[in-house]
Amino acid sequence: MARSGWMKPVEPTRPSDHVSLGVLAKVFPPSLVNEVVTKVGAGEQRSRLLPAWMMVYYVMALALHAAASYEEVMRNLLGGLQWISHRTSEWSMPTKAAIFKARTRLGAPVMIELFDQAAKPFGL
Repeated sequence: MARSGWMKPVEPTRPSDHVSLGVLAKVFPPSLVNEVVTKVGAGEQRSRLLPAWMMVYYVMALALHAAASYEEVMRNLLGGLQWISHRTSEWSMPTKAAIFKARTRLGAPVMIELFDQAAKPFGL
């Protein structure tokens, strides 16, 4: 049952969709992500629409939004990047094929190394 006075948001995304990116960036700072991408050798040699660092956050966002489609997660990620960076221009939405190729280029070693560097025992 809806709360009294609650209205459905006009926009399809919620602020919480963007907050998850901020939390990921706090737990896994861009400097750490870039360090891991470089260490593993997953960095790109040319400028891409979907750079390796962005795909790291995308893969983590997929886990946070498991019930959402790949495109919806990418829209949330791009919207979050726009919200965090205060960009006024629109991001280009990549195609399914571009997302698939970028995830393949990234590979699992980046995520394994990131986990190895960032994971710490809880409560210590």
